[in-house]
Amino acid sequence: MRGPHRNQLATKKHPNRNWARAVSSASDHPHVSLCGLFGAEVTASTAGKGVDSLQQSRAIRMPPPSRMSAVHQRTRTTAVFGRVRRRYWWVPYLLPTLLVYALMVVWPTVSLFYVSLLHFDITLTHSRLVGLRNYRTLFAQPLYWVSLGKTALYALLVVPPTVALAVGLALLFARAIHRATGWLQASVFLPHITPVVATSLIWVWVFNPQFGLANAVLHRVGLPNLNWLESPRWALPAVSVTTIWHSVGLYVVVVLAGLSRIPGEVLEAAAVDGAGAGARLRRVILPLLSPTVFAVTVLATIANMQSFGYIFLMTGGTHGGAGGPAYSTTTDSVLLYYTAFKYHFYGLAAAMSIVLLVLILLWTALQKAVSSRWVFYR
Repeated sequence: MRGPHRNQLATKKHPNRNWARAVSSASDHPHVSLCGLFGAEVTASTAGKGVDSLQQSRAIRMPPPSRMSAVHQRTRTTAVFGRVRRRYWWVPYLLPTLLVYALMVVWPTVSLFYVSLLHFDITLTHSRLVGLRNYRTLFAQPLYWVSLGKTALYALLVVPPTVALAVGLALLFARAIHRATGWLQASVFLPHITPVVATSLIWVWVFNPQFGLANAVLHRVGLPNLNWLESPRWALPAVSVTTIWHSVGLYVVVVLAGLSRIPGEVLEAAAVDGAGAGARLRRVILPLLSPTVFAVTVLATIANMQSFGYIFLMTGGTHGGAGGPAYSTTTDSVLLYYTAFKYHFYGLAAAMSIVLLVLILLWTALQKAVSSRWVFYR
């Protein structure tokens, strides 16, 4: 066979000829290295000794396998620790906070759920596991469903007016701050730091049917007097007014902080484009303020779904009758208090707390899901 096919066939029959030619060419040129053949820099004089001598020389130059693996292992371990340290440098700073959160929130919640599965005795001598019996007993009580309805009504009476007043007052105070009248902020925030017991006594006098300020205002405008806290119809709205007065100052400060984050350049650009004050409010300020309004709504909802102080103190207090008249102000928190500390059904009260926690989480998740339609994040 002649031609190039003969050379290819010879190469297939004798594959070492190419290697021999390369070695011979390297021996003719002493400065040519054989890196492409053996992966290391070998001179032509070394190539002439054959494959065995080359492998022996490489083995002599390389460190022992055990020593090399130990060095590689230490290097790899150091590199891994370096990456972890650079990526998770913030973990040591969060450990104290996480520890406090675990001790103050996680552990009490887990313990509360465990107590809800017990027929709990405060002396711990007659406690026994009853499973979900407390939950079945709870859902079978008509008064419990009444308390959940009153809780929802109370939150509905308090949360929307509180958010609306907080936004409105913050918008008014945003102009007043630039005129050096920041004392208005303190005057609005002052009720929030006033003790609940003191403000409850003041508002009980305000709603007194004989000499209260509320009936005096109604009489001045020609309306009949009302038995505010003694009427099943008006007791919960009266407590709601007190709660709004107490909490709106805190949310005004939060909304003012949100207003301070709105860039002035955006408002100036809107004014240059011809937008009036109303258009800037609807098209610029409120959309940019929507994350803050959403946060205020969530916080106010959570706070009022577990509200207890004003309802308890204004409708009876330690003298009895809290939650009245005729269970008109018996929210879930008030019923929980009576279940645990008056009737001593601690397992049932723990079950009520767990159910309220689940309801708050579900309602917050629903608010978050709906917020994507009206909350705009920059």
